[in-house]
Parts: sequence; C-alpha cells; structure tokens
Amino acid sequence: MAGTPEVASAGPLLEMRGITKRFPGVLANDNVDFDVRPGEVHALFGENGAGKSTLMHVLYGIHQPDRGTIALGGRPVRIPSPAAAIAMGIGMVHQHFMLVPTLTVAENVSLGLKSSRGPLKDLSRVAARVEELSESYGLRVHPSAKVWQLSVGERQRVEIIKALYRESRLLVLDEPTAVLTPGEVDELFAALRKMASEGCGLVFISHKIREVLGLSDRVTVLRAGRRVATVQAGEVSGEQLAEMMVGRHINREDLTASAVPGRARLSVKGLVVRGDRGTEAVRGVSLEVRAGEIVGIAGVSGNGQRELEEAIAGLRPPAQGSVLVDGAELAGRPSGAVRRAGLGYVPEERMRHGVVGEFSVAENLMLASSNDPALLRRPGFLRRRAVRARARELVAAFDVRTPSLATPVRNLSGGNIQKLIVARELAAQPKVFLVAQPTRGIDVTAARYIHERLRAEAAKGTAVLIVSEDLDEVMTVSTRVLVMYEGRVIGEADPRHTTREAIGLMMAGVVAAGAEPARGPGRELEAAADAEVV
Repeated sequence: MAGTPEVASAGPLLEMRGITKRFPGVLANDNVDFDVRPGEVHALFGENGAGKSTLMHVLYGIHQPDRGTIALGGRPVRIPSPAAAIAMGIGMVHQHFMLVPTLTVAENVSLGLKSSRGPLKDLSRVAARVEELSESYGLRVHPSAKVWQLSVGERQRVEIIKALYRESRLLVLDEPTAVLTPGEVDELFAALRKMASEGCGLVFISHKIREVLGLSDRVTVLRAGRRVATVQAGEVSGEQLAEMMVGRHINREDLTASAVPGRARLSVKGLVVRGDRGTEAVRGVSLEVRAGEIVGIAGVSGNGQRELEEAIAGLRPPAQGSVLVDGAELAGRPSGAVRRAGLGYVPEERMRHGVVGEFSVAENLMLASSNDPALLRRPGFLRRRAVRARARELVAAFDVRTPSLATPVRNLSGGNIQKLIVARELAAQPKVFLVAQPTRGIDVTAARYIHERLRAEAAKGTAVLIVSEDLDEVMTVSTRVLVMYEGRVIGEADPRHTTREAIGLMMAGVVAAGAEPARGPGRELEAAADAEVV
C-alpha cells in the first residue's frame, strides 16, 4: 500500500514503547509496551476501562500520547490523525461505529478514498467490491442500504467491510465478532489467518476468552491501564487469563438450574412487524415466556430481532398479531402503556435509547419514575432529597460504580451504564423483563453480574426474555432457546442438551431434518448431519 512503511522481515511490524495517556482524573495507559510481528494475531485482553481501546486509539491517531514512542517497520513515526494512520497502512474496526447514518453502505466505505472518476464517486465499483467482501466473509449487508436503516449488528459488519476494503497492513479489530454465528466466526477467523499468513499484523480486542485463545498467537493482558503480562496463547488457560484480567480467581459460570416454570406471562401470537424499509422484518412470530423462565432468542443480527423487541416494548406498531402481558392485550399500545402493564425493557443501544448521556446518574435512574407520588412535591416538581435517596439505594443494590450521583452517565463505563438501566427497570418490579444484548461490550465481571441478576429475577417469578447475538451467553443463561432466521422462529432447543454447533447452524438457516418450529421447552435437535437449509 502506498505510504506504508517498509517492514523488516525480522523485526516487529509495530512497536509501542512506554505509552502513557492521561485524561482528566484518569490515567488510561501507564507506561504500556506493545508490539505486533508480521504474520501474527496479537490479542489485547482486559476489563472495560483497562485501557485497551485507548492504546489502540493512540495507534490510530485519535489520541496523542503524553509520553512514549511508536515505530512501524522499525521506523519511528508520529500519527497525528486517523487519516495519517490509514495512509501508513493501519486500519481499525471500531467498537463504537464511525459511520454516517444518512449515507449508504457503499458511500460510507468510499469516504476518504480517491475515485477513478476524479471528484465524482465511482460508487458502482465500490458497491461491487462490497458485494464481493460480503459474500467472501459472510457479512451480509446491501451496498445501497442507508446506514440508519441497519441494525447494530449490520452496522458493525459495515465497519469490518470498510477496513477489509482498504487492505490495511496492520489491522485493529475491536470486538468484531459480536454479531456473527459460530460458523461465520470460523470463516472470519480463517480470513484473518490468511491475512496474517500473507504478512499482515492483526490486533484483536475481545472479551471472549474462547475467541482470544482460538485465534491469537500472543495475548497481552491490561489491567487498570498497565500491562500485566504478554503470553503465548497456546501456553495459558482461560482461567489463567481471567485471573490476570481481574487480579483474582473467578469461578466458572454455571448453566441456569432447571426450573419449573409457571403460567405464561408473555404471549406473542402471529406477530407481523415491518422494518424501516417497509418490508416485513417479523413474519408471523409466536412465542411464550412463562413465570420463572429465561427464554433466549438467538440469531444473527438483522433477522428481525430488533423489530420484534421494539414491537413487544411498544416502540414499533405491529402490522398484525397479538402481544399479551398477563392476559392484557398490548399490541400497538404506546410504550408508556406497555410499561404500566408490567413490562421492563433494556434496549440494545444503551447510549441512544437507554439513557440520556448528559443527565446525571440520579436523573437517569428516575426517568421511569417521574410520576411516582413519593418523588413528587407537586405535579412537575421532584423532591430532590427523595430522588437522591432512591438513587442511592439503587446504586448500592445493583453495584453501579460511579464517582457520585451527580456524575453524567456518559462518563461511566459500559458495564456500569448497563447495570444502571437494569436497576431502573427492575425497580418497577416488572412482570415481564425484556433485555436486548444483555452484555454486549462489557467485561467478564460485569457480564457475570448481569447474568446473576437475570437469574434472580426469574427465580422471583418474572418472565425473562433476552435477545442476544452472543451464542455463548444465550446458552449459559437461558432455560430455553429460540432461534430467529429471516423474521421467523425456526427452532427451539434446550441448552443443556444441545450443542452450540447445532444452534449455530440454525442461526445460519439450517434446521434438523423433520424439526418443527418452536413448540415447547426441552426438545432436542437432531444431528447436524441430517440438517437441511431452510
């Protein structure tokens, strides 16, 4: 690539030495050393706030280091901006999307690139290449789709395609697999290994120990901004990595114990929902969640899960069908009425739909309780002391770690924002608790805490429905798994008696020969060898 520093065959492709980066009140990186060799995958592993993304933002020119040096191919460089990083052959797939919502996929991919037509964009050529990459890597997305119309998972695919399009010599991937099936993860990993075999260096940031050990050659663990260790992936266990990450022993998370479910609290029948493009995103879905159950909906992003959850929560009117909470019909009712009927909802996009980033912790905790007589002095005026007391109780009960109740929520880590939203919703004692992507982008410790709260809520008799693209999460926390594909529920499984490979095949549209769509708990899947494509 033009502008890429020549790489010495024997030396590192990247060397970062003594990198220190401070923000007001935070030492994000403390004298960190990190290097990547040609032809290797080097994983960065650590909790939220450990400094992984900050270190890579320094590499990508988003932040400038307060101290330390960077060398590419043995030559010292200064990287003043992302444009400079791209010119040097560095690509980055960001965890938080760097896309323009009003532009198409092809337009987003072409941004910043020279066109063969001078000042005009050669979008037909870009679109054709996007189609090729989509097909090659199983990252299904249409080049002409507007980004605002895409689900979270589809937007992440655009970010991956955008980086692959530029054929970077050094590629940083920040949580790139959250929206892929196990089969697609395998395909992506095969492509990444091929890139590495051709001399590229890859930095892989992930919270998933299975993936870190399965893909990486070396692993660097960060904790509280410092490098704890750099180890060979083949010489360390998952338990050892987890202990390095948090500084203490972590017990293995067990599968949810078998529970005797009660009566149906959420019943969805024949639901049809249109997506943003006017086409049917949910096509005749029926499901049931009973008291004491945790039902997980698995599927690759873009198969109707977002539209389904929004219709259940009252945020998107269904074209037809029924949504019942404890027998009360809620289809088409506004979200306020759905909440009053007993449904708690945690949306997948925390910062866009779950909180108001500029509001304080206390204010966000009270967003759903503004009409509570115990908090009102008179209509429209809150009792500040009562609000703070209630917020203090919830912060303590749900282990929300914040400097103060007055701290703007945007300053909290992803895990603490998620715990805040869960605290707010559960404070209303819902009959049905709908949680989208419960632990996306949060670390092992926070994820385990969220899972424990979901189990505790189910044990109280709440019907819990989770929607997650993380298959390991679905199988760990659910008592029953439903799989969505192209807007339909195509199968059901008991996670205690089904392999992740079998459910992964269903997520890709493959079901066991003769298998019926979801009809009840505990039905096992047939062997994958007997599978047929839907």
